[in-house]
Amino acid sequence: MSENQFAGRTALVTGGGRGIGRAVCAMLAQNGARVAINYQRDERAARQSLQQVEAAGAQGLLVPADVSQATEVERMVGAVRERFGPVELLVNNAGISAMVEHDELEFDAWKRMFEVNVDGPFLTTWAVKDEMVAGGYGRIVNISSLAAILLKKSMIHYATTKAAVIAFTRHCAEALAPHNIRVNCLAPGLTDTDMAQGAGSILVEQLIAGTPMGRMAAPGEMATVVKFLLGDDSSFVTGQTIVACGGRS
Repeated sequence: MSENQFAGRTALVTGGGRGIGRAVCAMLAQNGARVAINYQRDERAARQSLQQVEAAGAQGLLVPADVSQATEVERMVGAVRERFGPVELLVNNAGISAMVEHDELEFDAWKRMFEVNVDGPFLTTWAVKDEMVAGGYGRIVNISSLAAILLKKSMIHYATTKAAVIAFTRHCAEALAPHNIRVNCLAPGLTDTDMAQGAGSILVEQLIAGTPMGRMAAPGEMATVVKFLLGDDSSFVTGQTIVACGGRS
C-alpha cells in the first residue's frame, strides 16, 4: 500500500499529545493525512506532536477538549470541520488508568474512569459518525487494553472500561458497516509510554518478565497496527480487536 494512502483524508486522534497517540499522529502525517491532535491539559506535549506532523509535510491542528464532556467534543469536532472538513479517520485513544485495590475503590473513581474511557469514545464517535454516513466513508479505531482480557485485580474499574470499549467497537461495527464505515479496536500490551512508566520500575520489570518477547512495545509498533486497521489492507476487517502484547495473553 502506498505511503500516501491517507492523502486528502482528515484524521482526528484523541489523546494525541503523547505515547501511542503521538505515534499515531506521526504515522497519519507520514501517510498524507491532515491530522487534528486532541489533548486536554498538556499543550506542550501536544505541540511536540504537531511538530512531528508538520515535519512530515502534513497539515496539523491542535484541538483541546475533555473528551468526557459533550459540549467540548462538539466544539472540538466543529473546529476540525472548519479547518479540514469532516473527520474521516478517527482514533479514540484518550484514556486514563489507575491501580486501586478493591477495598479502596470508590464510586467517584469508577465514574471518572468510565467518563473518560467509555463516554469519551462514544461522544467522539457520535460527533463524527453522521458525516461519515453522509459521505459514505469512515474508519474508526478504538484503543482498548490487554487489561480488558487478562485479570487485573487492582484495576477493576480500568479493566472494565477497556472491556466496554471492545463491546462498543463490535456493536458500532455492525451498525455502521452498511455505510462503508469500519470500526476496529487495538488492545495494546505493555508499551513504553508515560502511563506505563508511571506504574513504577518494579512493576514494569515484572510485566516485561511475564512477556514472552521479553520487552515493552514501542509506541510506533502500535501505530503500525492502527495504520493497518485504518487502511485499505484491512478492507474486509470490521468489529475486530487486535491484541498486540508480545505474546502475553
